[in-house]
Amino acid sequence: MAKQTTVITGQAASPLFFSQVSPGPGDSKLQFRLVHFWEARKNAKERGSILVGIEMLMIDGQGTVAHGFIAQNHCNRYEKELERGRIYTLTNFFASNIKVMYRVADQKLVICITHTSEMSKVEENIEGILTQRFRIHSFADFEANCDLRGDLHDVVGHLKLVDGQPLQHRPVLCTKYGSTSPKIMVHLQLKDGPVMNVYLWDQAAESFRIKFDASATTPTVLLVTTVNPKRLGGNISPPSPPPHPYKNSKTLTPPEHKPHPNFFCLILSSAASSINPVEVVNVETLTIREISAFIKRQPAKVAYFDCISTIDNVKLGTEWYYIACKDCQTKLNHGPTTLMCPKCCNENATAVANYRVEMFVYDNEEQCTLIIFGDSGKELTGRKAIELIDIYAEENGGDGAEVEVPLPQCFIDTIVQTNKFRIKVAHFNFTSNKVSLTVTKIVSPAVLPPKNHPLNMPVMPISSSQNNPATSEVDGSVVPESSSGGSPYANNHPSSAIDDQKKPKRIRRNG
Repeated sequence: MAKQTTVITGQAASPLFFSQVSPGPGDSKLQFRLVHFWEARKNAKERGSILVGIEMLMIDGQGTVAHGFIAQNHCNRYEKELERGRIYTLTNFFASNIKVMYRVADQKLVICITHTSEMSKVEENIEGILTQRFRIHSFADFEANCDLRGDLHDVVGHLKLVDGQPLQHRPVLCTKYGSTSPKIMVHLQLKDGPVMNVYLWDQAAESFRIKFDASATTPTVLLVTTVNPKRLGGNISPPSPPPHPYKNSKTLTPPEHKPHPNFFCLILSSAASSINPVEVVNVETLTIREISAFIKRQPAKVAYFDCISTIDNVKLGTEWYYIACKDCQTKLNHGPTTLMCPKCCNENATAVANYRVEMFVYDNEEQCTLIIFGDSGKELTGRKAIELIDIYAEENGGDGAEVEVPLPQCFIDTIVQTNKFRIKVAHFNFTSNKVSLTVTKIVSPAVLPPKNHPLNMPVMPISSSQNNPATSEVDGSVVPESSSGGSPYANNHPSSAIDDQKKPKRIRRNG
């Protein structure tokens, strides 16, 4: 099926409904009401909470609810324009198969904002587009979905206890600063089932406190969205996102949602305990979906594939290079006085700066994250990592002391490039809970092949991994330098967000 394209006639083309969208890039117009939006964050041990992007819940003229996503690099462009309840139009988007885990909508595609997207507000209110739509399910559905990490449904019921306090006398809730616990537990009586324990954590608990205390009378009905049912001690207990308490169930207003840190994270079943060290040497050109299927279905083995895809974004806020062993390219460890290589067992290893850049790419079917390592970074930008570090130090008055080096502009300039990437599937891909693809070589510039949709496309989302080992030896070839010319740190690209990085790499170099 060809990409949806607006046909220019005497009349403007009608917007597509979510049910008419097919996987892959599309340039037709969508029109929807933004029901909710919330930050998606991922917890990292060393850096704390990291912003992944902004998730959206949208509803179209047919009443279909869909999941939307704005990646981290596009947040600054759109977040100030987002307003709950407003109607928007969107063109130039990417429709990806939605994650299997923690789904918040029945629609099977997630609408992703890309660097070419255009989203604008519609000034007039369109009454034909609903303002909200809940997914209320029965107790039997919750019981069947316990501990499966599947769909996150909505639940409504009568409040019985709030933090162990009955409602006959209005409960007194601790404030955010007076509470020793970041949670609130409520007992919720369902219409068709027993009482369930609902745990509200962090922002969800604070949201409940504010709304509960702001009510003129004691709320007796609670609507909670996107709950995740779990069985604790034989009882079903759904930890949930921010709730909305109501005294009267007929006066509903849109509740808020909690960010889901597992957004776009594919959890795979454990691979076979014994790794078969077979290496596939014949390089085939596969799509992102086909490589994902290979990882999911084949015995563990080292394999190389070529993949044609377009760069949509570069991940900011993370270190774009690491200090590696000159001989084996493994990340070095700090010893008492020297740098040590854990692979070569060299206690006085020679250090070099090596690329490790995460890039978000897409083809006609799917999206994924590529990890650019070593010489593949030089092939992409035309420069070695140490050259970019030296250029930045020189331009900013560096004298060989500590310098903070942000992501170079020449990586931002690669956005919209389409290349054939050499992908290495290693042993960790088969044992890791998260999936990312390692690039060992930029084979050549390329063009996406014609779009060809099968009737039924399996769900295979892929996400980046924070703990990808720095390995692989690659061939060296050179591509043209940054298209912007001049300094690779020149901030002259509209998509540049270098100033937004939180923790650039810090190193000490001896002059």
